[in-house]
Amino acid sequence: MTRSYPLVFLIDVDNTLIDNDGIQQDLKDHLERTYGRAARERYWRILDDLFADLGYRDYLGALQRYRAEHPWHVELLTMSFFLLDYPFADRLFPSALEVLKRLGRLGPTVILSDGDVVFQPRKIDRAGLWDAVDGRVLIYIHKEEALDDVERRYPAEHYVLVDDKLRILTAVKQFWGKRVTTMFVRQGTYAHDPRIVSAFPAADVTVKRIADLIHYESQRPWVGSAMPVSGAESTR
Repeated sequence: MTRSYPLVFLIDVDNTLIDNDGIQQDLKDHLERTYGRAARERYWRILDDLFADLGYRDYLGALQRYRAEHPWHVELLTMSFFLLDYPFADRLFPSALEVLKRLGRLGPTVILSDGDVVFQPRKIDRAGLWDAVDGRVLIYIHKEEALDDVERRYPAEHYVLVDDKLRILTAVKQFWGKRVTTMFVRQGTYAHDPRIVSAFPAADVTVKRIADLIHYESQRPWVGSAMPVSGAESTR
């Protein structure tokens, strides 16, 4: 029987622990520098189309689809090296690993992410996040639709969800109600788009950066109350 925990931390990856906007910009720059602006623009249109269909960015799938349009462009083979061998650890936000270590003293830390079955786990592993949470990594197509499975694997009296997307935080709050504390990390494109932010209710707590979580010292403030910490504000 799976052990039940008093508290489990569910932590997003892209633009929460790692600067995914920076990774995307590096990819765009590499595409244009190596294959030209037209190739960069076409690849990104394919990537956006797949995102609309899948709900996550399928970088390798987009590359395969681009290749199908350019079957003699064998130079594209090196693009897969760039994607899979990218130094993801260099894009970790400051203190990201320290935050995971600190939260791990209060309860199990679990990576909860969306993505494909090759690139996303590769990113998490090469960034050092897989080892930082002792392999507790969950990657779904739509994680907000997989909460029953999350609870089956990591049953808890209370969850803390840390994410940069209010859409996700809102959906999880609707599912678990008072059993979850939602924490909005204002990093990345989605977290600073006023149209997106205004479209959803505020999270339980908002912080400016993932490093702010280093200051949380005890388990009690996570459950049902505001969390006094430097750089954070409660929205309860």
